[in-house]
Amino acid sequence: MGKQPPSKKLKILLADDHAILRAGLRLLVNAEPDMEVVGEAADGKQASEAVKECYPDVVVMDLSMPECDGAQATREVKRICPHAKVLVLTVQEDTAYLSQLLNSGASGYMLKRAAAEELTRAIRTVARGGQYIDPVIAARFVNAYVIEPPQVDSRGSLSKREEDVLRLIAWGYSNKEIAAELDISVKTVETYKVRLTEKLNLHGRVDMVRYAVRQGWLQEP
Repeated sequence: MGKQPPSKKLKILLADDHAILRAGLRLLVNAEPDMEVVGEAADGKQASEAVKECYPDVVVMDLSMPECDGAQATREVKRICPHAKVLVLTVQEDTAYLSQLLNSGASGYMLKRAAAEELTRAIRTVARGGQYIDPVIAARFVNAYVIEPPQVDSRGSLSKREEDVLRLIAWGYSNKEIAAELDISVKTVETYKVRLTEKLNLHGRVDMVRYAVRQGWLQEP
């Protein structure tokens, strides 16, 4: 009786700007009999280029990377390679990022502090079409967006342009990218940003993302 052909391994692309972390993830993934690392990227733009070369089944994507953040990179990866599943690996425990990434097309979201075996379990889950949400984040998400009613702005309405700027900030666009998108100067973008943060009493990008999620603005870029 002849040998059975080996089963097809899951092709994994690792995208993280820390080489040491990528090396550790590569050893972990390649130790599994049903998966192998077929490519690596140090930033979001490299990840987008890499999927064209290796057509991965799953992209393990860091949320915070130079050049192009995880949300933007996820949208681009899904555009180039729709069948690829994106599993976001991050230190960020704020539930606002979860909504943003899921709306960008990610299939999973897990914390870097999770156990090593949890990563391979998450990879298999998203590869077969499921969604994986880190239990810690899932519990916080339920508390923040299901149990608590959405918060409504009570400090004054935004102008149309202020709203446009806030939406793009929440989607991860830089001031330069926002200026190009709206055909205004970078200085004008900064002015709108100051105005909207004062109106809404927001402190930093995380607050902006959280506010945008609660307003239902992250359904499309």
